Amino acid sequence: MTSTDGNLDNRPFLDKNSRAYRILRMIVITVFSLAMLMLAWWLISHYFAATGHPASEYFVTPEAVWDAFDNLIQNGDKATGRTLAELSWASLFRFLQGFLLAFALALPLGLLMGNFLMAEEFSNPWIEVLRPIAPIAWAPLFIFMFGVWWGPIMVVFVGVFFPLLSNIVFGVKKIDPVLLDAAKTLGASKAQLFYKVMLPSTVPQIMNGIRVGLGVGWMCIVAAEMVAISGAGIGKFILLNSQIGNWPNVFVGIIITSFLGILTIEFTGYLQKRISERMGVV
Repeated sequence: MTSTDGNLDNRPFLDKNSRAYRILRMIVITVFSLAMLMLAWWLISHYFAATGHPASEYFVTPEAVWDAFDNLIQNGDKATGRTLAELSWASLFRFLQGFLLAFALALPLGLLMGNFLMAEEFSNPWIEVLRPIAPIAWAPLFIFMFGVWWGPIMVVFVGVFFPLLSNIVFGVKKIDPVLLDAAKTLGASKAQLFYKVMLPSTVPQIMNGIRVGLGVGWMCIVAAEMVAISGAGIGKFILLNSQIGNWPNVFVGIIITSFLGILTIEFTGYLQKRISERMGVV
């Protein structure tokens, strides 16, 4: 078969520079990587079981975890008296509340600190004092102060706030002064300067801070739920099942946490693309 373009016959099915090729390559690598992880898990767990190793009681097989997951969907969890949906939603809802609270405070404060030296100098002392403290160290205090519902939310707030704030401040300072001067020269008002130049230029750093904060936030919510005396959530589910020796359910809780974390991070990536396109950020 001939073609008006002689190069078409010799062109590969998927060009390495095409978007389709990059997506396919990412899918193949991801599936292969996860398959290797599952294989390693299967081999190690079955080796422990076959040799009677003491760790076989805790490092259970993928089959046992799958059965526990199916049972959780069908019958709910006896230790907490909750369904899978109730456990997942309790953690997700509290996580989102803590995250949104941190974002609502970190965004204006970060923009202020990045623009005004006085604001940065005034805020840095208390930020540097509080930043090194592990968020989970606040859990007992927050739970007694705010209760078993709001306590974990405040722990998430602390965990998300500082990485988000740092990235926003860095993003504002990274803005090319030439862009600001050019906008001022063209007669941009302070409001236009903020919405047309400053905020769009800071979007990549804001999204980086959000991604870091999401990872820290999920660690915080699960750990804080373990500390709480009562209440529901994946953290409490993991703790109670570990106390009664139901290790397949513990693995289920760990996997659910990972899935929820990936879900929120991927959704953030989608939002970043949409926001960047809308604001004209390359």
